[in-house]
Amino acid sequence: MERRDFLVLSAMGTAGAIANPMMSADTSTPSMATSSVPTDTATSARATRKILIAGGGFNTAFIRYMATLTGKARPRLLYLPTASADNETGTIGWYRNCAPLNVEAHVQNSFIESLSQTKGWDEVLLSMDGIVCSGGNTLNQQAIWKAQGIDVVLREAWDRGIVLGGASAGSLCWFEEGTTDSRPKVLSIVKCLGFLKGSHSPHYDAEPGRRPLYQRLIASGEMKPGYACDNDAGIYFEEAEVKRVVHTRAEAKVYYVSMVGGKINERVLEPEMI
Repeated sequence: MERRDFLVLSAMGTAGAIANPMMSADTSTPSMATSSVPTDTATSARATRKILIAGGGFNTAFIRYMATLTGKARPRLLYLPTASADNETGTIGWYRNCAPLNVEAHVQNSFIESLSQTKGWDEVLLSMDGIVCSGGNTLNQQAIWKAQGIDVVLREAWDRGIVLGGASAGSLCWFEEGTTDSRPKVLSIVKCLGFLKGSHSPHYDAEPGRRPLYQRLIASGEMKPGYACDNDAGIYFEEAEVKRVVHTRAEAKVYYVSMVGGKINERVLEPEMI
């Protein structure tokens, strides 16, 4: 499978489709540049905007929870692996994680060419019920999304009530800013889409430099207060407000990190098992 090939792959609930995702590539529809997806303004205005994040490990349990948030019996869920440079291992993992679930799984690569990419970003993304963004390089992800106009389509998807989510770069991307390992040598600050206010630190318990850097940046005023998620822990936001805190591992936690009385404060947000 060439990286630049466009994949819209469907896992139709069978182990065979998951084992060989190349079987269901779809290249049949026209026009990359213009939208043919109708906009129902009244429906869009009434839609509840939803985002589900994890600090790391957007596994079958998180995908199952996302599926329930769509309200659909068999939701169409799409994996957007821009941050991982359309890594094939991640795509295979996506299909494996979806295999036990009653979902229709798809993938949209970002490294594409006009001759093989016959659908516009809006045609693909806005036809889904949920969109999961991969981990990887957040800085590159943001640059590609802006260059391709994917950031604008994701905003429309959110406004329409399509559930957005992901872990690592796929969780960080929805906030105003956060800590990233996307540059050489050291962890640093990255600016993101800003759908969710404040900042974010993924992998809070998994990478030694994350916690001290996040606290230092907030204490110095270089970064806004925000949410830190351990691997296997996450948050469901509804209308950009915390609706539910969840985890898939008993020890995994979520924190709201801010300055209180001139000192850094980590407030634990008690999670529920999913």
